[in-house]
Parts: sequence; structure tokens; C-alpha cells
Amino acid sequence: MEKSKLLGMTMEELKAVATEVGLPRFAAKQMAEWIYGKHVRSIDEMTNLSLSGRSALAERYEIGCKEPSNIQKSVDGTAKYLFPTGNGKLVESVFIPDNDRATLCVSSQVGCRMGCRFCMTGRQGFGGNLTTTDILNQVYSVPGSERLTNIVFMGQGEPMDNLDAVLQATSLLTAPYGWAWSPKRITVSTVGVRKGVERFLQESDCHLAISLHNPFPEERLQMMPAEKALGLQELLSLLRQHDWSHQRRLSFEYIVFGGMNDTERHARELVRLLAPLECRVNLIRFHEIPDTPFKGASEEKMLWLRDYLTKHGVTCTIRASRGQDIYAACGLLHSKVKSEE
Repeated sequence: MEKSKLLGMTMEELKAVATEVGLPRFAAKQMAEWIYGKHVRSIDEMTNLSLSGRSALAERYEIGCKEPSNIQKSVDGTAKYLFPTGNGKLVESVFIPDNDRATLCVSSQVGCRMGCRFCMTGRQGFGGNLTTTDILNQVYSVPGSERLTNIVFMGQGEPMDNLDAVLQATSLLTAPYGWAWSPKRITVSTVGVRKGVERFLQESDCHLAISLHNPFPEERLQMMPAEKALGLQELLSLLRQHDWSHQRRLSFEYIVFGGMNDTERHARELVRLLAPLECRVNLIRFHEIPDTPFKGASEEKMLWLRDYLTKHGVTCTIRASRGQDIYAACGLLHSKVKSEE
């Protein structure tokens, strides 16, 4: 019989587990400390639980952590990790060190069903949702996890398409009995899934990043099929209704394609749409993939677009490309072949 996983359980769920195996309910707090505070690998390490209690617990449960099955390291210090999941699949996570900052880019699904035409993960197709255990294991088991300062849900998958697991993961990352992180250290990205965005704004205090990539709905649709389900205008209307306090940041991701979304016409429309919002724009260099009509914009055009938006009241930065030599940069994560090997 497959054992249930303790990693990913809330305090209330751990209390139910304690009762089930004959431990006092306060043992849930002890279990949480061992798992989320000390990152133990086995139940045997929970030494302040009775020996009989540990034995009863181990009969039905395990921590649920899994080591990465493969590691690739970039010349720039970025590292990509291949993690096994509970359903026998594989997902990639990326560790990005930057002076005193260390960011982990985590996945929320195996592949993705959003079908963005410039993304290798989208080409992979959909291989299933990750459990909360699968999501948190990327944080739990990545080498150097104690160095992490930030987590971004920008790996494989659409987080709002697996929101229950994502919300439970972020809740545990920020809970006092969990990782106890500030929500300001976590950013969740989305192409725009209506019910997901609505729930996320209501139930989470983490930062939100919108994958925009084109300010004209008809052009965005040609790049991103998700535009058909939740149109850009409706998405922006939803965002404008939200009270954006200083506790939560709204950002827009904008991959710059040469000759496709880098013209003055696009820049003017971006200003019109985004200037009224308290937000920032992250310009991203396109990392070319086979068999697409998309090409990266020149460095001169990247700088021009950044300066144009900034001059017209939209805070804008160019995101540094990291890990391109190991296919760890934005839009390059792909684990289908690896899963089938």
C-alpha cells in the first residue's frame, strides 16, 4: 500500500494524522517543526515522538521528499534540477543565485495546457497537475534551500490551472508553523485564468505576475490561445478592481519579439493600458526554440522599449537572462522526453 505524504499537510491535517495513529493532537505541532522547520528526511528523525508513535506513523505515512534525479549547472551559476513527482513524471526547477539573492523557479504542472506558441513547456502538452507535496518538494529538496530568498511560480505549468495545490503550497510557505516566509518573497505567474485569478486575489497575499506579451487582444490570441478564454481587456478590468496595496506587487511579463510586439504602436498601447495601474513591466529576451516564426528583438530595441515605457510613467526593467546554455531560461523548460526515457 502506498503511504500518504506528510510534506504538504496543514496543521489541521497533521492533527488528524496524529489522532489516527494514536498520538496526542499536540504531536501535530512537533511533526510540523520536524518537517517544515528542520526538513527531516524520515519519520525516524522525529525523536521527540514516542518510539511506538513513530512506528505507527511510519506504517501509513512518509515525509514524501524526493531528491532531484538530475542536475545541470550553467556557466553563470544557474542550476536546473529534474525532480520526480508522485505520479511517476518529472518536472524541472531552476535555482538562480544573484549576489545575496537566491531565487527558485518552481513548477506547478507537468507540461502545460495553455499552448503558448513561443514556449517549450506549452509544446510539451499537459501531463498532469502537481500535488502540494510535489510543489513543495522542489523547495524542500533543492540543494542550498537554506539560501533561498525568493520563490517564483514561473516554471512548468499554469499555476492558476492548479490553484488548490498552489494555494496550499504558498499557505505553507508563509504559515508561522511552515516556512514562515513573508508573502512578499513569493510571486505567482499566470497567463490569465478567470476563476483562478479571482480566487488568488481573494485568498493570497503573494505577488502576482501576468504574462502579457502583446497589448492588442487579436495579436495576443495568435501567440497565446488563453486570450480566448479570458480576454486581455476583461483581465485588466478585473485587476483594476483590486486594491493594490504596497503589500502586494503587480507585474507584467513581456517577452520582446523582433518585429512582432516591439514597435512604437505596441509601446503606446502598453502605456495606455498599464499607466493607470500601480505595476511594473519586466521585459524578457526571447530564447529561440525550433520551428517557430518568433525571433528575439535586438538589444537596441529592448533598451528603447524600456526607456519609452519608463519615460511615459510605466516602471520597466529588462530581466537578465540566466541559464540559457542549459535550457533553464524563460520558456525553455521541458521534461516530456525525460519523463518517457
